[in-house]
Amino acid sequence: MIATPRAAAGGTRPLRIAVPKGALFAGSVDALRASGLDVAGLSDPGRQLIIATHDVEFVIAKPSDVPVYVAYGAADCGIAGRDVLVEAALDVVELVDLGFGACRFVVAEREDAPDLAERYRHLGVVRVATKYPRIAEAHFAGKGIQVEVVKLYGNIELAPLIGIADVIVDITATGTTLRENNLRIVEDVLPSTARFIANPAALRTEPRVVALADRMAEASVESG
Repeated sequence: MIATPRAAAGGTRPLRIAVPKGALFAGSVDALRASGLDVAGLSDPGRQLIIATHDVEFVIAKPSDVPVYVAYGAADCGIAGRDVLVEAALDVVELVDLGFGACRFVVAEREDAPDLAERYRHLGVVRVATKYPRIAEAHFAGKGIQVEVVKLYGNIELAPLIGIADVIVDITATGTTLRENNLRIVEDVLPSTARFIANPAALRTEPRVVALADRMAEASVESG
């Protein structure tokens, strides 16, 4: 059962916003601040997972959990990378491309690897290591290539180096880590930036979600 947010002053429940930890946290706080919200409590949350103001509750979440919280109504809205949204494939509405946290999905292989197309013709299948099986499968299916996906949770760059996979599908911002591990980018899969998302029901019934989306879109344009 999903907990109901506490009532705010005046009887109106606070708007609940899921904020991702990690690489997108600082940019998310900046975007929320620029939209006019009081984010003072997010400057040093410590171990607190819910930061409450008089009209908003910020839920600090693992990035991959943000779309889950929003889709199931535990949060009215939130901020998540497009990579997480595509992989999760949950029922949320993308409202604003916030423009920060830019990175891209790529296919990469060993620098000394033989041609991928030739390997596929020879073997009939390509083994792909990734943290994002849905995205990897969709990409190769669109190219008519049969793949065996190996889902890993750690350093994906290791997979081709130790023979677990022919190629990887992973996120990169600059490609530096790939180059340092003697991997080359074969092709791009899709770009990713942070997005402001909402629960479909909250979008229909909660005017504050729409108003916040408008302010975030305006602030994003001004900062861009």
